[in-house]
This record gives sequence, C-alpha cells and structure tokens, in this order.
Amino acid sequence: MDPSGNGSKQIHNEMIAHFGFVPDFYATLPEPALAHEWGVHRDFELAETAIPNKYKELIGLAVAAHIKCRYCIYFHSQAARANGASDEELREAVFMGGMTVQYSNAITGMRYDLDKFEREVDRAVDFMTSQAESHHPTV
Repeated sequence: MDPSGNGSKQIHNEMIAHFGFVPDFYATLPEPALAHEWGVHRDFELAETAIPNKYKELIGLAVAAHIKCRYCIYFHSQAARANGASDEELREAVFMGGMTVQYSNAITGMRYDLDKFEREVDRAVDFMTSQAESHHPTV
C-alpha cells in the first residue's frame, strides 16, 4: 500500500460503495496483498464476467464444500442466493463437486489410462451431440 494511505482509503471507499460498509474480514489479509486481492474480488467475482455471477458462486460453493471451509460455504451460499440461486441449485452444486471428487479418486487411484479416458469421453460427447442435434435440428 502506498505510504500516504490513499490506496487504502480508496479501497475502503469502494467497499463502502459495494457493501455499505468495510467488512472486517478483509483485515485478515496482509496489507501489501489487500489492493490486489480486493481488485480480483471486485473485478472478477463481484463483477459481471463471461460466467454469470450465480454460476461463479455455485462453483465457489462446490469448491468450498470440498475444502470444508465454513466461511467459504456461508459466503458462496449467500452470494449464490443473492444472485438468484435456488436451494435445489445449491444442493446440486455441492453434490456435483463431491461427485467430481469421487470419480477423480476412483479413476486416478486405479491409474486408468488417460489417453483411453479422453477417447472414451470424446466418443460419448460426439454421440450425445449428434443425439441432441437429431432431436433439435437447426434451420
């Protein structure tokens, strides 16, 4: 942060504009990291990007549930709800995260051949795509 404290004041003003106050949990970050981390939070997670905010928060929730972070689970659940997610979407997000971990454990633990796996996935995706196209032909 700059020695004059202007950078910190600007960040606090931005937080107040976004949240209505400066959450104390940002004080858990080292001062030199605050500007960077706030910028990423502001410009990526809280901003409109290629991935809609609801989906970013559902992804965050799935990861948070896997790492068992109570703070992250609460934050991403509330943020997902604030962005329109339903309870069923929250349930599906955490289940999808767990299912991904389960399959990863099984496939990786058994040292399944990666090239073969990629061929099988490509074959399945090609089939599912052709099925979808045959049921919904384009004009």
